[in-house]
Amino acid sequence: MTDRQLRIVVVGDTLLDVDVSGTSERLSPDAPVPVLDVRSEQRRAGGAGLVATMLAKDGHDVRLVTVLGDDAPAERLRSLLPGVTIVEGPSGAPTPVKTRVRVGDHALVRIDEGCDTPPVPAVTAQMRAALEDADAVIVADYGRGLTAAEEMRSALTAVAAHTPVVWDPHPKGEAPVAGVTVVTPNASEAQRFTGLGSTGVAFATDAAAELVTRWEAHAVAVTMGERGALVGRRTERGLDSRFVPAPSVTAGDPCGAGDRLAAGVAVALASGAEVADAVTAGVGDASAYLAAGGVASLVEGAPPAPIAVPGADRDALRVVHDVRAAGGVVVATGGCFDLLHAGHARTLSAARALGDCLVVCLNSDESVRGLKGPDRPIMGQDDRVELLLALDCVDAVVVFDESTPDEALRRFKPDVWAKGGDYTADELPESVTLAEWGGRVVTVPFHPGRSTTRLAAAIERVG
Repeated sequence: MTDRQLRIVVVGDTLLDVDVSGTSERLSPDAPVPVLDVRSEQRRAGGAGLVATMLAKDGHDVRLVTVLGDDAPAERLRSLLPGVTIVEGPSGAPTPVKTRVRVGDHALVRIDEGCDTPPVPAVTAQMRAALEDADAVIVADYGRGLTAAEEMRSALTAVAAHTPVVWDPHPKGEAPVAGVTVVTPNASEAQRFTGLGSTGVAFATDAAAELVTRWEAHAVAVTMGERGALVGRRTERGLDSRFVPAPSVTAGDPCGAGDRLAAGVAVALASGAEVADAVTAGVGDASAYLAAGGVASLVEGAPPAPIAVPGADRDALRVVHDVRAAGGVVVATGGCFDLLHAGHARTLSAARALGDCLVVCLNSDESVRGLKGPDRPIMGQDDRVELLLALDCVDAVVVFDESTPDEALRRFKPDVWAKGGDYTADELPESVTLAEWGGRVVTVPFHPGRSTTRLAAAIERVG
């Protein structure tokens, strides 16, 4: 995310979303249906309004170009968008309201009001003028006619010639105008647009290639949920495909993930990123949004956000919780792991065999410098985390800044601390810490002759 405030224009259909949640422990005496005891009712701007809300919370100058009805839901929507400049025209139809009823994490029913297909709305001069001087434009099409208006399509076509335009399409909406920077259908939408029946990366590649040509777009990013996105883009040599994997997160309600992705792509494009890099940023933003609780963090009256937990710690705690819930054994090990070599791989594999998951406590860059000197580490901690997680035997990584992993260990209390070396378990300093909760310390086979220092020296001679 850029530190510079950007002027982003969001064009599209705005809805009022209502979330009703509660508990259900009995059936109605009138019919065999569950009775919901309501615990909370929260309202938020949906559709293009949700995209605008996200961008405003990020600190950008946001204009929302939309149409609204002359009714109470529209008035409520205006109050739910205090940080957004709303440039509106009359919709000529009731404002749509979508109410989701949930029991815990489970959806019970969705109630739609005013969601019949409205007439194509008129587009005012003020709405067209709002597109000028934007750093980027997002079209959030929810199939309610705004993108079908010829005046709006002409204005968007003109803007796309010189400004990044991200188009989030809808199966009931209109095709993107020619020349947009990137279109972001999800896999289900891409299937409906193309009629292709397969799934996975092969399908996404074919769908992106077909839609880039059909829509005359510079790129199409087919999003694939937790897997990431497949970007098909036009180049001087033809069509190019790039897969963008998504970070692993624990996600509940996926509502708004596509909006968060489109917003992240637009911000990155406005900041000068190339399309593939912008989609990478958008995928990362969507994953972080889901990991933080998704749309629950944006609704009116939501409780304060929890204290942030580093991503690696959060994933480790999730892994540990799941393994313990299943009655498994949690194993941990630690080190700098600066330049992975065969000795590391064997030690980690042996440690994983001691239980049902392996959490690696990794010295941060600051910690490594304190232990090894100013020329280390050779690889930064982000790269070291990524390489460790690529190993099948590693389930999670926790990064720590101290010289020892004791505080990190106290956060998740492993059952076993495993360490490779030519010493006995009682010589390891972590033994005292593990004893606090009854954990055990064991050593695993040590492989002499393999070390990062020796490997680094060999690389330097080759260089």
